[in-house]
Amino acid sequence: MTTRIVISFLTIFIMFSCNKVATKDKETTLQNYFSYGDSIESGGVKMIPITTPVGNFKVWTKRFGNNPKIKVLLLHGGPGMTHEYMECFETFFQKEGFEFYEYDQLGSYYSDQPKDDRLWTTDRFVDEVEQVRKAIGADKSNFYVLGNSWGGILAMEYALKYQKNLKGLMVANMMASAPEYGKYGDEVLGKQMKPEVLKEIRAIEAKKDFGNPRYMELLIPNFYNQHICRLKEWPDGVNRAIKHSNENVYTLMQGPSEFGISGRLANWDIKKRLPEINIPTLMIGAKYDTMDPKAMEEQSKLVKKGRYLYCPNGSHLAMWDDQKVFMNGVVSFINDVDSKKF
Repeated sequence: MTTRIVISFLTIFIMFSCNKVATKDKETTLQNYFSYGDSIESGGVKMIPITTPVGNFKVWTKRFGNNPKIKVLLLHGGPGMTHEYMECFETFFQKEGFEFYEYDQLGSYYSDQPKDDRLWTTDRFVDEVEQVRKAIGADKSNFYVLGNSWGGILAMEYALKYQKNLKGLMVANMMASAPEYGKYGDEVLGKQMKPEVLKEIRAIEAKKDFGNPRYMELLIPNFYNQHICRLKEWPDGVNRAIKHSNENVYTLMQGPSEFGISGRLANWDIKKRLPEINIPTLMIGAKYDTMDPKAMEEQSKLVKKGRYLYCPNGSHLAMWDDQKVFMNGVVSFINDVDSKKF
């Protein structure tokens, strides 16, 4: 057997062995990623016990993946919406190997829905998030929170109280001042409507006739389709979240619609407190959002360690209507924080 033949056989053997090892390593990695250590597999779903001043309840969570370095908790909007419109994160986060959690806050469709209105306060929701953090075993070394809309309020408030437990914060499409958000709606977005449409909307609001079907008949094409989600056909997850929303919680805290704010959150304002946040923070704004994108950029400069992500084709649900820009920016932020590049 010539030397050339021997070398050829050795080369083939080494390549085969390396491929076998690489395949085995990949299988091990995948096995670890989808192994949660549960005695009974439930697809990652767990009902987490929550203690409140008016009793004990349970909230729905669904875990994806196993990554001790990166655990992301998704905070949905509303209040009173569901995790369903955030299902789009599943594709992007699983590709990255992130461990993440979809979560229905108390009062939302998949969680317990107590009727006591004393529960619907920002402070009480913040305490709930902290209880969820403990239940999923997250801490300063791996815990990221991403909140959209009302979830952004919750994320910022959580950071102000518990940033010692956070590695990174992401606030999508939520200004730090409800009065400024309302002003932007009135003075900028409202004026983009046809005068006769705006006049009719304001007349219904003046009468507090929010059950009038004409109210949403006007708002959906003239406001929601322009500033909430700009896709011609709304995704199934968005439609399910709307269908399953808790109107009592939503109206009590936000008001009757996304066009302005008039509930318990109407005077909420923590803008001056943003410099207290010193963990890596991503602020996400969008051109057509209900939130002023310039205000979102300003917020990224007010926190101690901020980054701004602008979605030029996005609205309030930019994770859907400017998905590539939104998801690439979020994934890059998490990876940069994890690798200490930010």
